Amino acid sequence: MPVPSPPPRVSVIIVTWNARSLLERCLPTVAASTYPDLEIILADNASTDGSAEWVARSFPGIRIVRHPENWAFCRGNNEALPYATGKYVLLLNNDVLVPPGWLEPLVARMEAEPALGALQPKLLQVGPRARFEYAGAAGGFLDRHGYPFTRGRLFDTMEDDEGQYDAARYAFWASGAALLLRRSALETTGLLDERFYMHMEEIDLCWRLQRHGYRVGVEPRVAVRHIGGGSLPRGDARKVYLNFRNNLLLLYKNLPPDVWRRRFPERLLLDGLALLRAVATGRLGEAGAILRAYADAHRMKPAFATDRPRPTDRVVPLPYRGSIVVDYFLRGRRRFRDLPPECFEPTASEPV
Repeated sequence: MPVPSPPPRVSVIIVTWNARSLLERCLPTVAASTYPDLEIILADNASTDGSAEWVARSFPGIRIVRHPENWAFCRGNNEALPYATGKYVLLLNNDVLVPPGWLEPLVARMEAEPALGALQPKLLQVGPRARFEYAGAAGGFLDRHGYPFTRGRLFDTMEDDEGQYDAARYAFWASGAALLLRRSALETTGLLDERFYMHMEEIDLCWRLQRHGYRVGVEPRVAVRHIGGGSLPRGDARKVYLNFRNNLLLLYKNLPPDVWRRRFPERLLLDGLALLRAVATGRLGEAGAILRAYADAHRMKPAFATDRPRPTDRVVPLPYRGSIVVDYFLRGRRRFRDLPPECFEPTASEPV
């Protein structure tokens, strides 16, 4: 799949806040990209560490959009989007290292498949081993209760990349760490829902794209390295709070109301077990975060009422009919390839 000539422009948007050390490490790899029509936009969330000034000196060709305050990931990207002129927009975390030729296969795939609305490369950890990274690995899914998992990572078990997921496939969601989006699709769906603030926003976007008839894919010919944990480290109470709150709102917003009513009691039971486990192991900050997440999700639900699917809307079911909690903790299934294929919706993980 060669890139057509002339190549379509790609606008890479990098949101950053007080992360100069990460930019110094990662931005040179983006600037060294071999793609011939590349626009790089740094969306600076009012950093005070000299990030924007360093970029202006070191990379004068990069456009800097200075936000007046820290708008985090969602609004930071949304406010930078009007400055992008590309046919494709790529949201890139400031802690991602990319190889020189990373964009060509991604763009070629998007050009070859007009139904693709979003596409991600493989995401690997930084280090000598080729191990999948937590945030996106080789494409994401949701189980029947809305818990996210990926090809290459179930809960805290990350697989080594041994080529087992190198066939180009579709997924349910793609990681916002390195997310290539079709600009024309965004004009239909909008970009990121700022009510999420951060976490789960890319899953919501991918779900909305599918509700409008687009597909989400993974391009395994490209692998990038994601440092991860730059905004909030795993296990941080704030991260736990946002993940639980936003996941509940994600399901309420995108599931048909009758499916939400059936699944919520099961979800409440499983989250209750997570709460008890946190208390029993002395992680009281995590337990408090779960309680606050439920309270705030309940308070915020009315604001999402008009976004919920109507009876005449396209139905996009959850891609995995099983319970990843039961599979992982009770049945000992630690790898994506251990999951029963018959539990996936027919189109959820099909090859290209």
